[in-house]
Amino acid sequence: MSLLVAVIAVLVLFASILAIAETAMSRLSRARAMALREEGHRNAALLEEVESDPARYLNPIYLTLLVAQNGAAILVALLSERHFGDLGLALLSVAFTLGYFVVVEAMAKTFGILHSDRAALALAPLVWFLGRTLALPTRALIGVANVLLPGKGLAQGPFVSEGDIRSMAEVGHEEGSIEETERRMIHSIFEFGDTTVRQILVPRPDVVAVEESSTLHAALDVVLQHGFSRVPVYRRDLDKIEGVLYAKDALKALHQGPADIPLRQLIRPTHFVPETKKASDLLREMRHEQFHMAIVVDEYGGVAGLVTLEDLLEELVGEIADEHEVKERDVEAIGDGGYRVDASLAIHELNELIGTDLPHDRWNTVGGLMFGLLGTIPIEGQSVSLQGFRFVADKVQGRRVTTVLVRREPDATGKA
Repeated sequence: MSLLVAVIAVLVLFASILAIAETAMSRLSRARAMALREEGHRNAALLEEVESDPARYLNPIYLTLLVAQNGAAILVALLSERHFGDLGLALLSVAFTLGYFVVVEAMAKTFGILHSDRAALALAPLVWFLGRTLALPTRALIGVANVLLPGKGLAQGPFVSEGDIRSMAEVGHEEGSIEETERRMIHSIFEFGDTTVRQILVPRPDVVAVEESSTLHAALDVVLQHGFSRVPVYRRDLDKIEGVLYAKDALKALHQGPADIPLRQLIRPTHFVPETKKASDLLREMRHEQFHMAIVVDEYGGVAGLVTLEDLLEELVGEIADEHEVKERDVEAIGDGGYRVDASLAIHELNELIGTDLPHDRWNTVGGLMFGLLGTIPIEGQSVSLQGFRFVADKVQGRRVTTVLVRREPDATGKA
């Protein structure tokens, strides 16, 4: 009896150590392991190797933990049946289950969470040893599981999915550990990966550019009027962009030389990108090649608009306003549950601002949504309904809607 009790205690202790290792390793990232190695911590090199391929080392931990748990439970059953009878077997099994939960599942894993760095460093040799020793049987068992239920197993799947991180951000915000701005930024990072340049570009009608034959003074007037640091330069037609004029180059030329210098001598090369390009890829190119503006072309080679580094960053961190910039609000409450909305506002931003769930896969902006639903160019006062909301063309300039009124449709009782 004493021997069985000692073996059970050893198995529970070993299971506790494995539970600490599992929790600590799962919480650590490879980047954190590299940081610990650079700080000179003992076992940090082994920890970095473990974190470089977590599945290879965590699967053996799960297997060993299961063997220790089941082994202890079997020994408890044998001990109870031999010395305490059927009633003792039932009572001792329940007591062991509750004690195992407290010691291994609660205490050990809580310790692994609270001291993840220290625990991971201390247990890295054990995890590395089990991962090397039990690699083949673990891989074989996962292969059997994949035959019975086809899948990739832990070796191919992520430990934390995008949905998990989004959910954790929401829970953290509700509990007060994550600020509203941080929550929005977490969601924006994932959305940014699916965003195309077409969704964030400055459309062609809003592009501010200067004609190549313009004088230097005229070009500077355009720059000063709109407050831009760089503007495209075109020849006869906006589809023929020749380059980009930097305000600092124009001011330097005006200060150092004659005012009649041709703009062609001052412009810099233009970067052209297709409107289907991923915004994340463009941001990476801007960083590596060190440019701040790209001209966006459509599938026919025409200029669809332009996108700047600021436009890309605003998708991640929100609106960035210059200190001299005075901008009208995109969404203005007008009473009775209605809003006056800038037609160029992105639909997904409107959803966030007023709590709607309007589709933004077919249309990018509120104005585009009205065009798509009406199937014609709106006139002032024309309206259309979608998902319980009425959209009214508030102001129309030429063939373009500038502001839209958004109101919730009244229900059966007449309330909006």
